[in-house]
Amino acid sequence: MNYEQILGRLCALSGPSGFEESVTQAAAELLRPLTDKVYITRLGSVAGVRRCGRENAPKLLLDAHLDEIGFIVTGHDEGFLRFAPLGGVDPRMLPDREVVILTAPPVFGTVACLPPHVQSGEDMDKSQPIKDLVIDVGLSQETAERRIPAGTPAAYRGGCTPLGEDLLCGKALDDRCGFAVLLDVLERLKDKPLDVDLYVLGSTQEETHSTGAVTAAYEIEPNLCVAVDVTHGDSPDASKHETFKLGGGPVIGVGPNCARSLSGRLKELAKELDMPVQIEVMSGSSGTNAWPIQVSREGVATAVLSIPERYMHTPVEVVHKQDLEDTAALLAAFVESLGEEGVSC
Repeated sequence: MNYEQILGRLCALSGPSGFEESVTQAAAELLRPLTDKVYITRLGSVAGVRRCGRENAPKLLLDAHLDEIGFIVTGHDEGFLRFAPLGGVDPRMLPDREVVILTAPPVFGTVACLPPHVQSGEDMDKSQPIKDLVIDVGLSQETAERRIPAGTPAAYRGGCTPLGEDLLCGKALDDRCGFAVLLDVLERLKDKPLDVDLYVLGSTQEETHSTGAVTAAYEIEPNLCVAVDVTHGDSPDASKHETFKLGGGPVIGVGPNCARSLSGRLKELAKELDMPVQIEVMSGSSGTNAWPIQVSREGVATAVLSIPERYMHTPVEVVHKQDLEDTAALLAAFVESLGEEGVSC
């Protein structure tokens, strides 16, 4: 899998929660050569199905969300745009940030900011609330109201680019790097027999309320699920006890949101593969789609497999290419192991 190429394509697209159409269409194109069927759900998620050929085979769902944090226009102020966040936007990231307004065609904008020369010392030391910020699109009030009505979404401007030899940096790596991993899993399993029907889901609206995954899981009725997402990566100013090393391997979730049998199997397989892994204790909700999927219908045995990521929910998220490769290898081995003696489906 050429992660740089795939993520360059996916991350260049704008798909804030509730407005993911361009991303789901691209994801569907990438899924088609690797699956038997691809379809779009009612809430816009994309699902690819690879059938094993066995009648009434168990269903395994692999999920990664395609949406990103973003913004929605709420009004106009002398041609500037008022806006609200879609998902967990950090207001510290916003002043002087470049954004794309998702009109047809898209409009470039920048979040307005005061230069340091005209700020007080007190203002320079604190972030501004989002309600006090505006986006400058260089338009008059009349033109802005006509071309960019309230309710128009926006997203950070950017894509994905190499950072040094081993890292990738960009926007929306949370969680398009997880979806790229699922494509890699499908490639690794392309000519291998399976004992489960494999569903790969690129879900929508995770950054708001996980509604894409909730509804897709209800429709698919999986027996098992692995939610692939990002978790907090190490950086010089972050707690060593709450972050995970980039290049240190996939992160296996452990806790009430994670079926012990599945977490245990992932650990065993990593040992068999001589692969480094890291353990994240999740004492409550994992903060991923695994939380609602676990209680879909009668309940779904669910695991969480995470990729360490620096600077989450910023336009400069960073992941390690080896972590992506190892996560795909571990997950492919997990899928192959289902149906073996002693491994429950």
